[in-house]
Amino acid sequence: MTVREILLINAFGDDKPGITSAITRILADQGANILDLGQAVIHATLALGILVELDVEASGREALLERIRVAAAEVDIQVRFKPVTEDSYEQWVDQQGKPRHIVTLLSRRVTAVQIAELTTITARHGLNIDSITRLSGRIPLNALQAHSNACIEFSVRGLPSDTAALRADFMELSTRLEIDIAFQLDTVYRRNRRLVCFDMDSTLIEAEVIDELAKAAGVGEQVSEITEAAMRGELDFKQSFARRMALLEGLDESVLAGIAANLRLTEGAEKLIFSLKKLGYKTAILSGGFNYFGRYLQQRLGIDYVYANELDIVDGKVTGKVVGTVVDGQRKAELLAMLAEKEGIALEQVIAVGDGANDLPMLSVAGLGIAFRAKPLVKASAEHAISLLGLDAILYLMGFRDRDRL
Repeated sequence: MTVREILLINAFGDDKPGITSAITRILADQGANILDLGQAVIHATLALGILVELDVEASGREALLERIRVAAAEVDIQVRFKPVTEDSYEQWVDQQGKPRHIVTLLSRRVTAVQIAELTTITARHGLNIDSITRLSGRIPLNALQAHSNACIEFSVRGLPSDTAALRADFMELSTRLEIDIAFQLDTVYRRNRRLVCFDMDSTLIEAEVIDELAKAAGVGEQVSEITEAAMRGELDFKQSFARRMALLEGLDESVLAGIAANLRLTEGAEKLIFSLKKLGYKTAILSGGFNYFGRYLQQRLGIDYVYANELDIVDGKVTGKVVGTVVDGQRKAELLAMLAEKEGIALEQVIAVGDGANDLPMLSVAGLGIAFRAKPLVKASAEHAISLLGLDAILYLMGFRDRDRL
């Protein structure tokens, strides 16, 4: 008489071709159904798990397991078996309806203490880790340096009782260990974003262009103080912008080209934009800065859209005013929504990236809003933040591995 059995088979040892084939060929002879299958390889060492449903004669069960042992031994693989009860299996099946989240650890290098502390927090908040994946590439020992990237992604199941407390714990850990941690719901949109909108100053480029203009006009310190206060959220953007612009009155138009030519792109900017374009994403600059410099970056990087402030220039001199509507925080959010509609996509398919308080409105309406190397107020207010790595780390939050990049 045949008896139905659910059996978990674990195989481990040095990785080589033919292991999965050898085991499943024997299971095929028995007419087994595969209920789950998973494999991981770390440093050429294999861990393979197969959950199967068998209808097997009681007398033939041990013979079947022995065939698998012999086949595994022939390729120097150890194997073990664990019976699974139907109740246990059904409980496992019931778990698939629970919400899933992605926890992403970003650092220059990953340490044991980072993993220990992060996983302690997830467990304390009732989240169970289903899988762990390294998204960053393999790094030679002699290449571990200040600008190397390290990223580990955890797929977790469950619903935290207090999401705000979980985020607070992650933020405290990020500050204490100098790492970045992102926590996002795992949805169909995660790898189906279509538009990425960037702030320009101190995000896509390292400088605040208005500060560079002020230096050329001899009012650098005054403008920088106002800029810093505005980025920290201490001043209304429109008021601070008007005060800064007024200080630029009389600046010669000829200095603009020199400033544009010397703009330094932020770490990872070119790599990110290149990858996004190759993958078919649209990109946009939504900036409280100036169109002159946005268009320069558009030509240099191949950005699709640019919306920024238009400097008013009369007789070759900056008047201290702008033409048209000032692009403040609310305007950025409106432009983002307009571009999403134009592209025929949902807001959930939009990524917004910025560093200042005036970026918070667009970060909040985008499906994925990222505070990049942001001021403390902005970092605390945004759902996601990257402070340590370059802009190309955004690809990790989208679920791409280094090996996926073009």
